[in-house]
Amino acid sequence: MAPYPTKSVRTLAEHTGAVHCVTYNSNGQYCLSGSRDRSVMLWNTATGARIKTYSGHGRDVLDVAVTRDNSRFASCGNDRAVLCWDVSAGSVIRRYAGHYESVNCVGFNDDGTVLASGSFDTTIRLWDCRSQSHSPIQILEDCKDSVMSLQIVGVELIVGSADGRLRNYDIRMGQLHEDYIGAAITSVRMSKDRNCILVSTTDNTLRLMDKANGTLLNEFKGHQHTDYKLHSAFSNDDAYVLSGSEDSKIYIWDLLEGTQVATLEAHKGSVTSIDYHPTDPSMISGSVDGSIMIWE
Repeated sequence: MAPYPTKSVRTLAEHTGAVHCVTYNSNGQYCLSGSRDRSVMLWNTATGARIKTYSGHGRDVLDVAVTRDNSRFASCGNDRAVLCWDVSAGSVIRRYAGHYESVNCVGFNDDGTVLASGSFDTTIRLWDCRSQSHSPIQILEDCKDSVMSLQIVGVELIVGSADGRLRNYDIRMGQLHEDYIGAAITSVRMSKDRNCILVSTTDNTLRLMDKANGTLLNEFKGHQHTDYKLHSAFSNDDAYVLSGSEDSKIYIWDLLEGTQVATLEAHKGSVTSIDYHPTDPSMISGSVDGSIMIWE
């Protein structure tokens, strides 16, 4: 048996538009998906059952993020809105307004008290989830082009922008470290050991960067990535690197060797989003064909 997922065991096909984002909750029991059909759907990954549909956006839902306790999630989209939801009640708790272009990405800090949103308007806004204030606690304006991807890990906020720069903010100290990558960045992910950052760019390349000094540790090629916002991911043990591709496939590489170990075919359109299970060798993928697949 391969130590990574190779077999599609379930297809979830209830969205009526392209799937832009898929993400597991913190224990991998459920997953959330956001789509061009303006909805977010909650799924049981073991059975493939759709548990709930969340309708509140006026246009495409571009990203979703779940709190660690799984009680809330945030969604954002082309309607410029950032919504915070109560998972079980299915209702919007807060609506964060302030971005004046599409919001591409959202992420919570570890304890779910701060929410970050990144937009086509080139800004990142940090929101205090405990406060009733409608103003962000901070607006970061260093990016020169659309903010495409972000992740908060501990006190660090890593950001990928279409200006080709990888930015790492120390939120507590107010410090910024920048690395020039080149091509537009559509996905950034920190490794589980927090030593490396996986950067996905529109020159058909994934780059593994050393977080401490910005050194390029490895490059991964073979997939197609020039036009869409594609997500990439680490396996749960950091041994493999995975990415969707515009040729409707999923590519898997050995992290240390840099060699391609698998190509998975199943979707009928570009695979824009993937997420790896937090503990098991399984993953989910979403495609512009409107389908979500569960792999084991």
